[in-house]
Amino acid sequence: MNIISTLRAAMVALTPMAAVALGSAALAQSPAPSASPAASPAASPAASPAPVASPTPAPAASVAPVPPPAETKSPADAPSTAQSPPSPPPPAAGVQTADPFGEEFTLAPKKVVIMKGTANWDAAFDTLIDSFKALNTLLDKQGIKASGNAMIVYTSTDDNGFTYLAQIPVDQEPKNLPKTMTMGNSPEGKALKFVHRGSYDNMDNTYEAITNHLDDKKLEAKDTFIEEYITDPLKTAEDKLVINVYVPLK
Repeated sequence: MNIISTLRAAMVALTPMAAVALGSAALAQSPAPSASPAASPAASPAASPAPVASPTPAPAASVAPVPPPAETKSPADAPSTAQSPPSPPPPAAGVQTADPFGEEFTLAPKKVVIMKGTANWDAAFDTLIDSFKALNTLLDKQGIKASGNAMIVYTSTDDNGFTYLAQIPVDQEPKNLPKTMTMGNSPEGKALKFVHRGSYDNMDNTYEAITNHLDDKKLEAKDTFIEEYITDPLKTAEDKLVINVYVPLK
């Protein structure tokens, strides 16, 4: 906003200068018509000075300065088009300026059914989807409805892949849990909240933006982070996902 206002002020300041330049040019050109009366001294030498003094200054003073003010609207409009470059979302296609980005947030613990897993980066999203499907299948068989959004808690990462906890909040505890599943609580405490929109493949862009934000603010994050799937990943097209990312701070 400040940059646009400054540009706009600069353009407006340039307008009077353009008007003065145009007026000076018009005044410089106005004596030219006087040459025609002066060119006929043989006809009426005494009468020629009178017409020269009255017609030529009047058009130069009234007509020439009029066009510049009318033209000042076009340069003033130029800054309005300059507003379009800042409008695209900052560093990531999945990040929108209207969404919270780095907002302070307090995570409240929830009772969740948990499934542990590991995944490599090439098949990351498919692996997470399989975990969510397994959890939902268990809940559906026992007639238990989720009481919140599905989550992924990343417990460790490296160049090859990561370990995670797939979690679904519930109000009642399922029975006969398989060995791959447990009951527990979701993470709690202070964190920063970020929002990602779009496919899981574009999460790299969002996390890069998060890293830059933490560096700029000189903040240090814990070794874990949480993704809360606001849209159901089992029913939503991958490029339409909305995911809240929570980054707990040390």
